[in-house]
Amino acid sequence: MTENRERRLVLGTTVRTLGAWPAGWRYPGAHRDPAGDPAVLTRTALAAEAAGLDFLFFGDWLATSAEFEHTDPYLLARVEPFAAIGYLAAVTERIGLIATVSSSHSEPYTTARSSASIDLLSGGRVALCVATGAEARSASNFGWTVVHSDTDRFAAAGEFIDILRGLWDSWEDDAFVSDAATGRLIDPSKLHPLGYVGQHRASSGPLNVIRPPQGHPPIAVVGGSPNARQLAIRDADLLFASPRTFDEAVAQYAEAKALVAREGRDPDGFRIVTPILPIVAETREGAWEIYDRLVALVPVPDEQPDDGLVGLPSNRSVRTLASVLGVPLSSVSLDDAVPTRVAARFSSLGKQLVDVVRGRSGRTIAGERPITYRHLLVGHAVAAPVLVGSAVDVAAHFETWFRAEAVDGFTVLSAFSAGAEGEADSFGAFAELVVPELRRRGLLRDDYEGATLRDHLDLPAVPNGHLRIQLQPL
Repeated sequence: MTENRERRLVLGTTVRTLGAWPAGWRYPGAHRDPAGDPAVLTRTALAAEAAGLDFLFFGDWLATSAEFEHTDPYLLARVEPFAAIGYLAAVTERIGLIATVSSSHSEPYTTARSSASIDLLSGGRVALCVATGAEARSASNFGWTVVHSDTDRFAAAGEFIDILRGLWDSWEDDAFVSDAATGRLIDPSKLHPLGYVGQHRASSGPLNVIRPPQGHPPIAVVGGSPNARQLAIRDADLLFASPRTFDEAVAQYAEAKALVAREGRDPDGFRIVTPILPIVAETREGAWEIYDRLVALVPVPDEQPDDGLVGLPSNRSVRTLASVLGVPLSSVSLDDAVPTRVAARFSSLGKQLVDVVRGRSGRTIAGERPITYRHLLVGHAVAAPVLVGSAVDVAAHFETWFRAEAVDGFTVLSAFSAGAEGEADSFGAFAELVVPELRRRGLLRDDYEGATLRDHLDLPAVPNGHLRIQLQPL
């Protein structure tokens, strides 16, 4: 972190045009047709930039299936991440752009070339999220008959990142002399081959794109497994972590920062960000109303006709809910209120689920707004990190986690995207209501203070590796 610089909340948004809620696309006024994605991408990017967010994050999944309709509709059909950030680089000026790339199914030279090019064209606003790709359907799309072991995939990912950074350093910053009088365009001594040969990856270099404006575009890793966290600690600037609880987040944050320091890296140059799905309105009650509508839109198997279509997930059935709660439910309707006498017999998991639903919906057992079986079913089936409330409620949650060093920031998921009329806009409500409250609390800067994504994330500049070698004492 820059010396004497006050710590600020990192804030980005994960872009899913069909929404992060399983049935968010069904919300009145929501975007529903991927043919309209260009307009949604533009609206989201401009709104995020106007709010001063640090980045737009594009995940990826290299396969599709009809079953995603009911679980993750945003995976059905989506714009490829590099195409998305290239498109948005032209319609934005300041916000960072993070594209996911599979180290298992991409070549490091092509990735280094594309990312360096977009970093140049965007004025230094690109980052890469390196994913290893463990899904069999994705592997088969690239001609693989097996998915490699975790050990091999993450070792290859480490080499992939090494090659990226080596290729980005191919040209020294002053390699182009551009002297028309002498006819000398470059200094050949400042163009460097790579000659990298690893166990899994190799590249001779040099890269045929000049060094990116950021030197090294930041590298992000999604840390869902011990191998992923180890890769992030060794190689990443940004870790997308998904702790299950506040206490777990605090412990993992401290552990990760300590491990980064043990690697000889500056832990202040390593950011830990977690996803959040805020459902926000001007009042807490208004947010609860939106959440209740989203709950009602989630289809469940027990209410669907047997029409031969792809089946709904089994974890949304009444039978599964009965197993979780530890009580029989054969005679109940999903919209029945849960009686106190029944709730008293719930298993420990069932009682935890009641707490989840209470936190999301404000509903209580036998209260004025009672918990229904449908709320319990959706609370179990939709495991997203949902946060429901007013701007003050959401901002207070962010501040608590940030001040306690549970996270360095958040990447905001949206339940749904605004349709063509822009009537319903989950992210727009967050930007309009929550961001000013975060700024009022001193968590966000007033405006962009630098030009590059490294500036936004307060990450140090990276000198060219060849320059570092030259400066080493004999």
